[in-house]
Amino acid sequence: MLQPLQAELAPAKVNLFLHVVGQRPDGYHLLDSLVVFPGAADQLTAVPSPFLALTVTGRFGATLDDGPDNLVLRAARALADVAGVTAGASIVLDKRLPVASGIGGGSADAAAALRLLSQLWSLRLPRPILHTIALRLGADVPVCLIAKPARMGGIGDQVSQPPVLPKFGAVLVNPGVALSTPAVFAARTGPFSDGAALPAFWPDVAAMARGLSGLSNDLQAPAILLCPAIADVLAWLRAQPGCLLARMSGSGATCFGLFREGEVARAVAGNAPPGWWAWGGGFTDGAASPY
Repeated sequence: MLQPLQAELAPAKVNLFLHVVGQRPDGYHLLDSLVVFPGAADQLTAVPSPFLALTVTGRFGATLDDGPDNLVLRAARALADVAGVTAGASIVLDKRLPVASGIGGGSADAAAALRLLSQLWSLRLPRPILHTIALRLGADVPVCLIAKPARMGGIGDQVSQPPVLPKFGAVLVNPGVALSTPAVFAARTGPFSDGAALPAFWPDVAAMARGLSGLSNDLQAPAILLCPAIADVLAWLRAQPGCLLARMSGSGATCFGLFREGEVARAVAGNAPPGWWAWGGGFTDGAASPY
């Protein structure tokens, strides 16, 4: 008898802006960010098994360790411990997103593992419990658990409703360079930023781009110091016809461009320079999630 196969996408997290607004005594930085989840995604599948096991495949699979410290297995163990699950799962991670690239790949994978195994093990844990598990795994995991547009604050523990967003096209581009998040934060200098004042909605993508242009990614400048190729990516995006805004996501090195239409974004991504990873398409509101 064939075992049931469960599948879950782990969409990329894109920070449309990211302000560093403070720092706690324990060293954690306080953030204000608007995040969205375009269609670029890793994929996880799982079948029942007597024990937990992970296999990593895909374009970027060779760069990841599939050992016990992998965030997917850490998420699986944390969920099993909290829910009292004794069953296992054989998990396959198809790694399609670049690693250490500022689009929440590892966090998205951990969040997808929580959703996937909740289905596989027929769990109905309350959302606050899943949120707590997610936060223990990393600052970006709670918002990736929802995988829908959100305003993110605190150290990632505060997730709230965003403005109503218009339809738009997006291009994601990575120059093929992994970048350490702690190193980027360590390179940041200067005062902290204020939190952003956002409208209830933007009527169209041009208005959204204008509003976002008055905000920033406070990690972009230090990231460029560590990885000058980011400046090349941003210059390339800004030179593309129809690009309304180009900015780095997260701690880099992936950058995004906003366009009016998904078809235009797909065409732009298809013309990215050799050696760069690129994705383009229309914006969707992320994977449907009951969590």
